[in-house]
Amino acid sequence: MPRRQEIVRQLAAQTRPRTHLCKTCLFTLHHRRLASTATASAAHTGPIEPPPSGRALPSNTPSTSLRTAYKVKASILLSRPPQITRDLTPFEKSYFLYQKRLNERLAMPFSRYFYYQKGTPGDVEWKRKIRERLTPARDIGVYNAYAKEGWNDEVRMGAKESEPEAQVEALLRDVEVEALEREEGPEGQEAKKQEVKKPMPRVTEADRVGDRKSLDRLLQRTLYLVVREGKEGRWWFPNDVLVGKESLHTAAERIIIQAGGVNMNTWVVGNIPLGHHIHNYGVTAENKDDPEAMKGEKFFFMKGRIMAGQANLKDNKLGLTDFEWLAKDEIQKSLTSRDWNAVKNILAER
Repeated sequence: MPRRQEIVRQLAAQTRPRTHLCKTCLFTLHHRRLASTATASAAHTGPIEPPPSGRALPSNTPSTSLRTAYKVKASILLSRPPQITRDLTPFEKSYFLYQKRLNERLAMPFSRYFYYQKGTPGDVEWKRKIRERLTPARDIGVYNAYAKEGWNDEVRMGAKESEPEAQVEALLRDVEVEALEREEGPEGQEAKKQEVKKPMPRVTEADRVGDRKSLDRLLQRTLYLVVREGKEGRWWFPNDVLVGKESLHTAAERIIIQAGGVNMNTWVVGNIPLGHHIHNYGVTAENKDDPEAMKGEKFFFMKGRIMAGQANLKDNKLGLTDFEWLAKDEIQKSLTSRDWNAVKNILAER
């Protein structure tokens, strides 16, 4: 018993500056240290026994199998983001028209005498318009929010009032009439019709002619730069082998200039690739016994954006012969099935 108390006092003196333990725990730790020291001594002095399964220990000698070597390449997914919002679905069109008509029912009646003095030409024109459309709003069709049928504000199947094109035409028609009133000349002279600026169409000239090299097409979609490698080569994204200790970000910036020229205002987003793809060459009679032969290519895809400019392959250094700006579904038709499966999950749907 005195021996145990002495051990406990010695251990307590050693561990007191660092932690606080009870006597029982200190005594238990002391015995565990003695057991660990004895086990280590036996491991160093005793013979090495074979594994229980009878299998040999792994050898430290290098393997003599063929070394797998790949070309490491950086590839840039240079894209033009959508320029306009997408087209509305039929449900969304009906819903927005319903909200406008509901607002007419809940809003206070329009005080026309606050805006048009009684008996003036403006008041006369207002009365004419209100007889035609039954509402102050100009883009919800013929609808009277205060009539007995005011509750029936849902759009009917096939009605054009919910179409954005019809609403724009109604607004322009109303503006043209007002402009005509302001330009009325002396009696006996025909009034001049003022030119009204119309919004730009959602379908461009490049869409109509099918110009796949233009950035002014498919304004609702994301377009990616796809290039042809050689005259009869495959369609793929601009890529090149890493040079020296070049990073993926630096390589992507270099590839953009070497492939598409300097007339593009671009931005490489981030330093981490979006994904990677391993393209194996396959075993041939020439390389099956060559341990130094390249087995394939590893592509690391970097994300890039183009803000202005256009690609020009005239003086490119990568052997490219053609380029196109394609959406995701168009890229699927241009790439091989193996290449498409490698990039389909990292391309934007819209």
